[in-house]
Amino acid sequence: MRYYGLTLGLRADAGVLAQYREHHRNPWPEPLAGLRRVGVRQMRIFLLGRRLFMYMETTDDFDLIEGLAQYMRENPRAVEWDRLMRAFQEPVADAAEGEWWAAMEPIFDLEEYLGAP
Repeated sequence: MRYYGLTLGLRADAGVLAQYREHHRNPWPEPLAGLRRVGVRQMRIFLLGRRLFMYMETTDDFDLIEGLAQYMRENPRAVEWDRLMRAFQEPVADAAEGEWWAAMEPIFDLEEYLGAP
């Protein structure tokens, strides 16, 4: 299993937060199924103010860049979903050039010290 933490911002436009939440209460089934097909086993998105944090668990052979590129190539509805979501989003200041969801550096893992529960 591989783990990823990514961050992104929401635009400071009126109504964005409510619309973004509503879309995620009613996600489209095709993009969700596509995530599983490329190796994403779990995905959680957290919100604080306008900052989003996404946590993903994937198969061992999943590569973040190639896996997400494959996901978009194989799933036209994922492309539509991404286009819709980008209307609400903006990269964080610390994102690398051309990076949308900025990959975060893992710095602590409880299981490393105490083992799995």
